[in-house]
Amino acid sequence: MSISASDVMKLRNQTGAGMMDCKNAMEEAGGDMEKAGEILRKKGIVKAAKRADKIAADGLVTGIVSADKKIGVLVEVNCETDFVAKSESFSAFSRHVAEAVLKHNPADLAVLYTLQLPTGTTVEGMAGELTLKIGEKITIRRFVRYDTTGQAVVYLHGSKIGVLADLTGGDAELAADVAMHIAASNPKFLNRALVDPTLVAKEKEIFAEQLKAAGKPANIIENILKGKIDKFYGEICLLEQPFIKNEDLTVEKLVAGKGAAINRYARFELGEGIEKEVKDFAAEVAEQLK
Repeated sequence: MSISASDVMKLRNQTGAGMMDCKNAMEEAGGDMEKAGEILRKKGIVKAAKRADKIAADGLVTGIVSADKKIGVLVEVNCETDFVAKSESFSAFSRHVAEAVLKHNPADLAVLYTLQLPTGTTVEGMAGELTLKIGEKITIRRFVRYDTTGQAVVYLHGSKIGVLADLTGGDAELAADVAMHIAASNPKFLNRALVDPTLVAKEKEIFAEQLKAAGKPANIIENILKGKIDKFYGEICLLEQPFIKNEDLTVEKLVAGKGAAINRYARFELGEGIEKEVKDFAAEVAEQLK
């Protein structure tokens, strides 16, 4: 029977076993994920599987750009502690992952894990070796890759925030300024056209209730609402935000003044959306000694 890549990936996340081991177990189990998990446990294939229930919310955001600036990549690779994130072996793995995405353009994470690295092993194999070496769960959470006829730029704020932007026109200084602005201001959308109308409607409803509670006359609430919604767009849309180096300029005016345009961008902040496990130091040491 045909086993989907998403099911294999789900089993891998549940067990910590390798991609091919998971695929084989799913085939042996006839697609039954619970039975496949039992098969893996009985075979004791991967010792690192005991880390599968751990929360990997630390790590690195890494980005690279091709020599001609036509391809840019941003990846987030996670581990469990800041100590491991700062190690050379983890940094090297993150770089290898970014380079693999740049070179091979994988369709998704499942394909990325199967890619061959210059070290002679796959991304999956190197992740497993690193887990066994350092004793922490290692996962690749996400990646983005832009191919552009303009220029791709990466800006990294330390190892916690990364930005990849795709611009047409302008120069290297403008590209760097735009990427740095995105890192600092965290816009949610490029422009108004990309904002979900239901989000705007909800904000308008909240503002209207606030104005009513403040005793504003009904005949002027609509005019006030327009100004508030414009301000809301100015906070969440990149092109309407005041440029961080000169707040008299919006980002849109900044790029237009250089004859440029921003086509798209991605911003990764390490661990965003992951509920991090909290435990005391003594408990952490005790667990490591087991």
